[in-house]
This record gives sequence, structure tokens and C-alpha cells, in this order.
Amino acid sequence: MSRKGQSITLSISEHDKAELENLALEFGMMWGDRPNISKLIEAIARHQLIIGKNHDWSEGRIRALDRAMRLLTDNGQNEQAQIIAQLLLERSEIPMPLRAEIESFLGNLAPQWRLEIDRYILRQQAFQLSYQDAAQRVFNFTVRYAKVTLHEKRQYLDCWCEETEGNLDVEELRHNWSLRLDRIQDAAVLPIAGEWRTTGLAQLDVEMHLLGNLGFAYQAKLEDKTNEWLPDTQRIKRVVRSVSNTFWFIREVMQYAPDCVIVAPENVQALIQNKIKALYKNYGLDVSS
Repeated sequence: MSRKGQSITLSISEHDKAELENLALEFGMMWGDRPNISKLIEAIARHQLIIGKNHDWSEGRIRALDRAMRLLTDNGQNEQAQIIAQLLLERSEIPMPLRAEIESFLGNLAPQWRLEIDRYILRQQAFQLSYQDAAQRVFNFTVRYAKVTLHEKRQYLDCWCEETEGNLDVEELRHNWSLRLDRIQDAAVLPIAGEWRTTGLAQLDVEMHLLGNLGFAYQAKLEDKTNEWLPDTQRIKRVVRSVSNTFWFIREVMQYAPDCVIVAPENVQALIQNKIKALYKNYGLDVSS
């Protein structure tokens, strides 16, 4: 009886054998319910599977893809970020520290409720968000606009909601909420009827004057509507910025005090004044002096 095939012996480690079996499983090369390395090698020999180089990516390409993965994650596009992460892990030239970071990212994927929020944002679909905080308080929000934003290296859901109760911002911005996502352990997210706010978050124009060297050092932001030197003044720059949340705005400008003065509107100016009065009190200074 003639032999139907020729046998070969592979001298490989157990790790390499396991990797070949994983490849056979991935490409459906099976013998019964077990992956079959012989079928995998046969498919390669018959050019049913193509072998390509896996060590020729430049450092610049790897760096660009890594940055794209992180930006997609920051913007809430987790599914796209996962695709890039898997692509990077398939490459042999990825250094071990970066490989460990990517594996950690894939091992801590966003929960289902977070993925649902990302999908609703992409589809511009209004939704209902309900969750319980660490103090067992239940929050319900009817969200008609939302975006995932980085504030001080943490992800927040900046959203326009129908509900305003408990929001301590100025009246014009009380429909805007900034919810820290990593503090939400679990949530219920459901689509609702009604339109998505195409105008985005509520906005309020705030005018500030930058004095001295700060005016020269200031770099304009996308939210700035006006950025000009005041006439007939010595080194005073006038900036009018569209603000959606005074909490984050005040945290930014307070670091530039006393060279940044909020001029208008009065309600935002009052918030700054209260901050300064509290600072005086904490240092035992006379506010009236």
C-alpha cells in the first residue's frame, strides 16, 4: 500500500508549538475538534495562506498608531482603539513596555454601558443615563448632547441634560453637566425619543483682561471669540471666550491670578470674587483691606 503523504519532524519548543496550534485554530485548520499543524503547513505550501514580514515597521509608524489608539480611547471610540491595539500586538517589533501597556488596555476594556454611550454619541441619539454613586445616590439624566472630554487627564462626559436640579453653575449653564466616567461603576443607558442638540452644550461668553507678560505669553484657544490688545492701554489684552462650564474655566484662570481679571459677565465675576475671599479667609487676611 502506498503512503498518501510524507511525514516531517519539527524541532520546536512547546511555546512555538502552542503558537502554531493557535494559528491553525484561527485559520480553521482542524483535525476533528483539535487544531492541526500539518494542515497549517500544507496550506502555507499551497499558498492558501500568505507569509509576510512581521518585523519591518518603522518606529515612526508604531508611534503614530500608538498615538492614534490613545486618541481614539480619549474620544470614546473604544472599538476602533481596540482594532489598532490588536494590530499592534500582532507585530514582533513592538517593544515589551509598550506591549505590556497594550495588553493591559485590552484587559481592562470599557464596560458595556460605556460602549453604548459612545455609540449613541456617534449616532447623535438622545439617551437616558441612570447610575448610582458611592454614597448610593441615584442619578437620572436625559441627555440630548454629549461628548467625552479630557479634564486634567481624566475622562468626563460633558453633556446637556434636561435636568438642572443640583447643578450649582450659573443659570445660563445649568443644563450642562460634567460627569467623571471612572466614578460610575455601573449604569443603565437607554435610547429615548426626541432630538439631539445640534448646537451642543450651552455657552456663555466671558470677557477677561490679561495683564503684563501674561498678555504676550497667552496662546489663543479654539473657544476664543476675541483676542486683541485694548487701545490706549499699556499691555492689556482683551479675550472673550465661549465657556460651557465655569468650574473648569475658573480652575484654569485662577492659576494666572493676579494677572488675569474677569470683567464680564457679573455672575461669573462674582464666582471669582468668592474664590478670592475664601482664599483671603484661609490665610487670615482681611478681605476689606
